[in-house]
Amino acid sequence: MTAELAVALPAVVLVLAALVVVVAAGSAQVRVVDAARAGARVASAGESPARVDEVVTRVAGPSATATVDESGVWVKVTVRASVTGGWFSGPLGVTATATAWLESAVGAP
Repeated sequence: MTAELAVALPAVVLVLAALVVVVAAGSAQVRVVDAARAGARVASAGESPARVDEVVTRVAGPSATATVDESGVWVKVTVRASVTGGWFSGPLGVTATATAWLESAVGAP
């Protein structure tokens, strides 16, 4: 019994560690998607990129960075963040993008 436990225990620990990384990545992805959506909403209202960064950091955490790209009547916000537990699989990050119509463009031809 002891020999079997000694052989199986590292495999169980490895599976549990992988599960923790997957759950952390899923949670980070949800936060990044929400942050991109909130950032696009703020940017579409005409707020500055600094204000967008502030909103993104509040929603996704301090490791998140936002990129704002305005093209025509659209604004696109891309958010990137690192995942806790990336030590298990190397550097691990998540990305999300949200697009919104600029409110200043409402009624424009």
